[in-house]
Amino acid sequence: MTSAATDRWVAGDAYEAYMGRWSRLLAKEFLKWLHPKPAAHWLEAGCGTGALTSAICDICEPSLIVACDPSEPFVEHARKNLSNGRVSFSVAGAEALPLRDGGFDEVVSGLVLNFVPDAPQAVAAMRERLRPGGTAAAYVWDYGEGMEFLRCFWEQAVALDSRAETLDEGRRFPLCQQPALASLFRASGLAKVETVALNIPTVFATFEDYWTPFLHGTGPAPSYVASLDPAHREQLRDRLRQRLRAESDGRIHLTARAWAVRGVTY
Repeated sequence: MTSAATDRWVAGDAYEAYMGRWSRLLAKEFLKWLHPKPAAHWLEAGCGTGALTSAICDICEPSLIVACDPSEPFVEHARKNLSNGRVSFSVAGAEALPLRDGGFDEVVSGLVLNFVPDAPQAVAAMRERLRPGGTAAAYVWDYGEGMEFLRCFWEQAVALDSRAETLDEGRRFPLCQQPALASLFRASGLAKVETVALNIPTVFATFEDYWTPFLHGTGPAPSYVASLDPAHREQLRDRLRQRLRAESDGRIHLTARAWAVRGVTY
């Protein structure tokens, strides 16, 4: 059995197939809600493979983006796939975010806060790097109720093995709920805290399009699948195939929800 401590985040390409393709859709919805001013100076905490970084470049007309992540393979993937003179990438965690004279206009974090060891410390660090009047904002998947493709996965995993229940992100990450996110930002000293639900479609071309990303060991659920013996893995696959309903063209239509939060400095 794997555990929370052994979630693996080591392969950028694997993450893209598993979660990155949905992260890119979500990033655009987040920025539409955030509605930042053009020519802003951005700091991104936990850039992963670059989904939000790329969206900021495409939508927000930034002056510059400093994007960082503690996973060197993820940073290398992002750097390789996003060549833009306004963006600089660095390997750094929430405890060592880069500084800028005068502060940043926007400090953002996408799909990260529930995974950092100390979320209050991470948000405090984000706030400290803002200029006066700047905005800190973040979003996290609603693992408890809103992520249909993961809810289905963990329901079937637990039905086969009750020990899997402790690994379910919906149980592990109470931060992934609207009240908890709002409280986290208020406690950091941010003002005018607001939250919103963001919803995107997650359409899988076939069952294999759904299942294959779970086999590559990057992320909590794929890390769990990697821990299984072949017979158990095949049992789980069969249960999921029976559970998921495909349309006549073979597609599986599901939805995913995230919670976003923002606040400003005094």
